[in-house]
Amino acid sequence: MRSDSLGNGDSFRAPPLFKIATFVFVAVTFFYFGKHWSDGYQQLIFFTTTTTKPPSVSLSPNYNKHFNISNLIDHNDTQTLPDKTLNLDPTPSPLLATNPPPPPSDSVQKFGIVDENGTMSDQFEVGDFDPEYVENWGNSTQVDNGEGGSRRFRIKKFGLCPQNMSEYIPCLDNADAIAKLESTERGEKFERHCPVAGGGFDCLIPPPKGYQTPIPWPRSRDEVWFSNVPHTRLVEDKGGQNWITRDKDKFRFPGGGTQFIHGADEYLDHISKMIPDIAFGRHTRVVLDIGCGVASFGAYLLSRNVTTMSIAPKDVHENQIQFALERGVPAMVAAFATHRLLYPSQAFDLIHCSRCRINWTRDDGILLLEVNRMLRAGGYFAWAAQPVYKHEEVLEEQWEEMLNLTNRLCWEFVKKDGYIAIWQKPLNNSCYLNREAATKPPLCDQNDDPDRVWNVNLKTCISRLPEDGYGGNITVWPARLHTPPDRLQTIQYDAYISRNELFQAESKYWNEIIDSYVRAFHWKSFRLRNVMDMKAGFGGFAAALIDLKLDCWVLNVVPVSGPNTLPVIYDRGLIGVMHDWCEPFDTYPRTYDLLHAAGLFSVERNRCNMSTIMLEMDRILRPGGRVYIRDSVAVMDELQDIGKAMGWHVNLRDTSEGPHASYKIMMADKVLLRA
Repeated sequence: MRSDSLGNGDSFRAPPLFKIATFVFVAVTFFYFGKHWSDGYQQLIFFTTTTTKPPSVSLSPNYNKHFNISNLIDHNDTQTLPDKTLNLDPTPSPLLATNPPPPPSDSVQKFGIVDENGTMSDQFEVGDFDPEYVENWGNSTQVDNGEGGSRRFRIKKFGLCPQNMSEYIPCLDNADAIAKLESTERGEKFERHCPVAGGGFDCLIPPPKGYQTPIPWPRSRDEVWFSNVPHTRLVEDKGGQNWITRDKDKFRFPGGGTQFIHGADEYLDHISKMIPDIAFGRHTRVVLDIGCGVASFGAYLLSRNVTTMSIAPKDVHENQIQFALERGVPAMVAAFATHRLLYPSQAFDLIHCSRCRINWTRDDGILLLEVNRMLRAGGYFAWAAQPVYKHEEVLEEQWEEMLNLTNRLCWEFVKKDGYIAIWQKPLNNSCYLNREAATKPPLCDQNDDPDRVWNVNLKTCISRLPEDGYGGNITVWPARLHTPPDRLQTIQYDAYISRNELFQAESKYWNEIIDSYVRAFHWKSFRLRNVMDMKAGFGGFAAALIDLKLDCWVLNVVPVSGPNTLPVIYDRGLIGVMHDWCEPFDTYPRTYDLLHAAGLFSVERNRCNMSTIMLEMDRILRPGGRVYIRDSVAVMDELQDIGKAMGWHVNLRDTSEGPHASYKIMMADKVLLRA
């Protein structure tokens, strides 16, 4: 009878002493295991993802500590996906099949993970991570499909590239593609020739030996470390023209140029006296300097509230743009050859060419027609070259050809003084329409879009000016920074919206965010000089940095995958460029202090492998530089894994909307890795 009563639940009526003993035993057991797992053991990071719900993450108190996963990586099989984008099809594929994970080693602990469906998975490892460990790093991305449709990314560490790639620019150093060109007489070899899909680099670009933290601005305008740009060709070729000198472990920049050996300031004063209406810092805010050398012209314009885009090809003086960026001056590698430059129409208030070695009258003036496209209505073209002032027969012929061409372009020849000649572009199309019939070059077709610049060939026609005057009637600096420009109405969107309200809202949004960054993350204490906004919109991020008086400049990049907002960016008095982030960017390694990307990856993940973009970011980011990625939660797990695989110090933070918002902020610091 007693056994029957116990089977019916009478055990709850057992003596009190038995119940007390049982309770003590259970309590001690739980205390032991709790103590065992909390003392000296590495953090546990539990996460689950499913094919129908966004990933959910829970972190232990040891979050953001560093762990060595090298042993784990060496024992895991990984493979590179052949596609340009990651295959996120939830259906298991033979290509994604992996072997069972190896047994745990002494330095790696394995733990099960329970997803929200109650399924247990052992596809998770924790170990120690040493950010300075760089040898024998792998470089591949793989998606693992687990039970119940769960998936995760496992990314091996990226290794260092060979030392001879320390100045590698993928689309400009593609020797195989350049060797196959049918002709190079028009400068084709200086244009973009990107590696084919899957043929790019998959390693971390190393710094030169002896690389040091760059000298901060404004000292960097006048001197940089020799070890950071260890090339003396320009010193040998241009030292007598006051461009650059070497002084022990530094390069120094006296501020001169081929046509202004007495200094850029004196040269700029000369231009201002010639044409007072140029009014640097008011009417003239954005300038293009062609064949810029080491960019002293642009460097000295900065003190006059003028932002200059300094460009030069990667030619025999191949490091001139690298010197410019090391100095902290806006610059890009670009060439006048066969394609449009990646800037919009009516972008620049002044375009300057001082001994830029370009034959402006060749091929019916096709290169000067490209200058005309980019020059703002009413803007000025300044030419300092030997044909302006030398009286040799050949040079005098070149001068007459230039006068003839500019006359047919309806440019007004304003003045010639000494070795500088200046022309002004008309404000409207009336002169073009009143030329004699059959005058060349003709006006471009009505359907030609002068703002289409990505992979567009140069054209031997004159870009029409908008009949409504858009682009020419902008206000003066600094009011133009926050005045919605007329060309805002031309931006193509999928739906009808109030563009002026959107413009104002973006400016307010970024001002509030950058103000919080300055206060919370101490941005004014950063070495912040060269900044890139990788998805710039209307340029609100750059405008906020100016409003908050951070002493830096911003290159606003407009991706080809979105609306072309470049005309608005330039009308505000900012600078920018069009780019496809599935391809490398045309700049030297280690040239930016801060890379900012808001909403970029959630868009480009459908077109590009995110590892490709992140590797390119690492290439152009200086050691000690910072990355701020503001994007959807759906991409953050993978971005964190890639960042850690590149040796970045990664930190994930909530936005001001709180922990349950659909967006997060990933902040990362790049460390100096050596072989």
